[in-house]
Amino acid sequence: MPATAARLPGNRLHLQHGPIDLVIGADGPGREAAFDAAVRRFAPLLDELVAELPLLRRPWGGPSPQGPVARRMACAVAPHARRAFITPMAAVAGAVADEVLSAMVLSGGLARAMVNNGGDIAIHLSPSQSYRAAMAGVDAAVLGTLDIRDGDGIGGIATSGRGGRSLSLGIAQSVTVLASCAAAADAAATLIANAVDLPGHPAITRAPARDLQPDSDLGDRPVTVHVGPLGADETAAALDRGLAEASAMRAAGLIAGAALFLNGAARVMAPAPETETLAHA
Repeated sequence: MPATAARLPGNRLHLQHGPIDLVIGADGPGREAAFDAAVRRFAPLLDELVAELPLLRRPWGGPSPQGPVARRMACAVAPHARRAFITPMAAVAGAVADEVLSAMVLSGGLARAMVNNGGDIAIHLSPSQSYRAAMAGVDAAVLGTLDIRDGDGIGGIATSGRGGRSLSLGIAQSVTVLASCAAAADAAATLIANAVDLPGHPAITRAPARDLQPDSDLGDRPVTVHVGPLGADETAAALDRGLAEASAMRAAGLIAGAALFLNGAARVMAPAPETETLAHA
């Protein structure tokens, strides 16, 4: 089936092709030209990815991909590859959003624009503009809001966790990350969600990823299938493991902030180091 485009209420654009489903918003005199640019760039995008899919499912470090979205994916996961297992697929949703947004911005005349790919959002803000986003869990429950202004250095938001579109090695309900672009946020959210964990805990059931998704890039690695009751101390310990991973990423300049949620508790690492807090959802 070819890619489809449709208008949604609120002057938004909906683009869909296979598993890719984008909701796009834009403000400014160049909105219609930007929407046209998004449609043109989106049309061949899935075929470009499929052409390199075997390479993109391998751990980072082999031959370099050729397509523009594939290169975005590889660049996003490269900084993490020495510390953890990761493939370019960890950044696919964010990279798609970034690529379509880039085409829109190049068309000119935009005050702000957002490309939402299943909760992974690429953002463009011109001077004096801002954007408010809801932090939603993988079950679509709203867990909080984020206010982003131009000049914050944040061009992407991504959410990962157990029960989402992808399999997870951890037990986080959800992890939302702010970064310079959506691909970087996507890769980081995946790894932070993996780190929210209690290895070996008897209440956590795991299975090889391949048993659940035969073509998973995680292969035989054990992914979380079920999490039984956990005490408050156990929940805190799992969140602290994820927070340590997020803190290391921020110290390395890879992310701007993160919010981690599990069993009604949260860890919120705001962009300014001094505002790191313990919160409850």
